[in-house]
Amino acid sequence: MKVIIPVAGIGSRLRPHTHTVPKVLIHIAGKPIISYIIDKLKDRGEMEFVLILGYLGDKIREYLLATYPDQKFHFIDQVERKGLGHAIYLAKDVMEADEEVLIVLGDTIFDTDYKFLKENRSVLAVKKVEDPRRFGVAVTKGESIVKLVEKPAEFISDLALVGIYYIMKWSRLQHSIEHIMENDIKTRGEYQLTDALQQMINDGEDFGVAFTEGWYDCGKPETLLSTNKFLLSKSTEVHSLKSVIVIPPCYIPEDTDIQDSVIGPYVSVGSGSIIRSSIIKNSILDRKSEIYNMNLDNSILGKNAWVKGHSRQLNIGDSSEVEF
Repeated sequence: MKVIIPVAGIGSRLRPHTHTVPKVLIHIAGKPIISYIIDKLKDRGEMEFVLILGYLGDKIREYLLATYPDQKFHFIDQVERKGLGHAIYLAKDVMEADEEVLIVLGDTIFDTDYKFLKENRSVLAVKKVEDPRRFGVAVTKGESIVKLVEKPAEFISDLALVGIYYIMKWSRLQHSIEHIMENDIKTRGEYQLTDALQQMINDGEDFGVAFTEGWYDCGKPETLLSTNKFLLSKSTEVHSLKSVIVIPPCYIPEDTDIQDSVIGPYVSVGSGSIIRSSIIKNSILDRKSEIYNMNLDNSILGKNAWVKGHSRQLNIGDSSEVEF
């Protein structure tokens, strides 16, 4: 089976961090977003990963090859941004016609066991939401999906597509994407994966549903912090540091240098960071951050960030220096 992960996006909602780092390499609770996806799937049989690259794609390629040297990867560049359907279509040269394919969006962390991969039919993962107008949604009949609509203006279903798509045969999906591109079927000016999946339904594909409760967005600062909070809440790690009060849960690597501070709850500290005389809670500090005399809450600091001052909420990118 091949796992297609589209990671070509710019990540504009996470600026300034994505000026220098692709969104999927932003660290959260101790490791990059992309690693949560790879680690969950890499040991489930013969898995090969297909990464659809774009913005800062070389950094993603370099990280994955260095971190998972024994894993099989395929890297494909999406030069023109024509939508998610087009991005997935670019994988055609590395796919076999009768091959199973799992598509997982690269900017979201899922708390799922992937048991639906054992089903003998295609499956789309969904979750009930209060405002389905923001998502692609699935209309069901019995245990099957009968209709898909991308961001419906009027209510037709509260089952949002969360970004996990299991397709039994690649050739069927390829044919449907080719159909929407040849007939210039676009939604909001782009070739959408949702429209291609609807074409598969029109052609008789039987889609089952997999209900997913754990769906954690990493697309903007506030959701990045809430996802960090969720991931840390699953940790049982206990920290004991001299002259430091640690309020769990926190992620604190051994190579950090922290003195006379209160850390936590829900703080992820990057490797090699230095913290002095500070109080930090509900924040993400990337590698080699330096914090002096600060009271930080709900903050995100890029790698090599240097801050000194008083009580603040900060969202600063890599190699920034701030003094109050």
